[in-house]
Amino acid sequence: MESQGEGAQAPVVGEGLQSSSGSGGVAEGGEGKGAWKRKEIYTYELPWKGNALSWSVRGDKPFRLAVASYAEEYQNKVNILQLDDSQNKVVSQAQFDHPYPATKIMWLPDQRTNATDLLATTGDYLRLWEVNPRNKDGEIEEGKVVTSCCLNNNKKTDFCAPLTSFDWNGDDARLIGTASIDTTCSIWDIEAQQSLTQLIAHEKEVFDIAFAKGTEIFASVGGDGSVRLFDLRSLEHSTILYETEDLWPLLRIVWNKQDPNYLATIKVDGTDIVVLDVRVPSVPVTVLSHNAPVNSICWAPHSSCHLCSAGDDCLALIWDLSSLPHPIEDPILAYNAASHVNWLQWSALQTDWISISYGNNVQILRV
Repeated sequence: MESQGEGAQAPVVGEGLQSSSGSGGVAEGGEGKGAWKRKEIYTYELPWKGNALSWSVRGDKPFRLAVASYAEEYQNKVNILQLDDSQNKVVSQAQFDHPYPATKIMWLPDQRTNATDLLATTGDYLRLWEVNPRNKDGEIEEGKVVTSCCLNNNKKTDFCAPLTSFDWNGDDARLIGTASIDTTCSIWDIEAQQSLTQLIAHEKEVFDIAFAKGTEIFASVGGDGSVRLFDLRSLEHSTILYETEDLWPLLRIVWNKQDPNYLATIKVDGTDIVVLDVRVPSVPVTVLSHNAPVNSICWAPHSSCHLCSAGDDCLALIWDLSSLPHPIEDPILAYNAASHVNWLQWSALQTDWISISYGNNVQILRV
């Protein structure tokens, strides 16, 4: 990504990512014997349109991604990608079928190398997948993915209302929270494979859910245009942190894990990112803007003041919020993709890399 000077308009770089030092397309590979140079950008072309994606945080699987397809039909796919240092390119390690498009995908938030290698998705159900499972002889089956469990909150039927999103708790990996079009949120204990609670969270569809740091607090957004805060210790009440002026639906909510006072949200088809402070309800701390609808936002996993966003203007932008409460006018970094950016995520394991999906491409970009 290209950096900008203070007060200057954010520069945009194209197909060849230019480093801020001016050295251009490659940087030294930080590991091994230094015989190869790690690029600033890697592209993997998918055989289908990509959408949701996620970085693995497992300590022995650096530069590993999962990306889900988006096809308006029953049969969809999930591809597991890996940056292969021996070839200095991204390669596919596995691909498996997924019923309907996955509305979100996440790896188990656990860096331990002896933990079960799990992947979660939502769509018609909450599904857990085991990657590289062990066979009956205890040998790891590389490149294989099997269903670990399929969770449904409706005990009376095999059908449930579609799930729009979920979040995997980073402090207690047993907990997953799901959001549904039936106005509810559910908190799951995946170890017990059962729902701990299901609550009516909004007056209309719930579009997203996010845990704060810790295990008790989570937030949700939905079709009623509100951001609501919940405490698992006292679910009789919730707090409406923010409502859009026209009650326009809110699509995404992300919580700053380095400073849990801050959240960010976006409207459905909206061009603005609204940053909120839980200590000051109703009034945005700042509003950041794209030139077209914003599709995806995420906080830096290692910094309390950096936020990344991407949208239909083909831009992925990084914002520095360290000067708040002063206005934030321009991003500090910008990348111009070849098409509308559907999803982005900042790697928690390699914090100088982000990933984006657009069209049938996945790119990982050095920041």
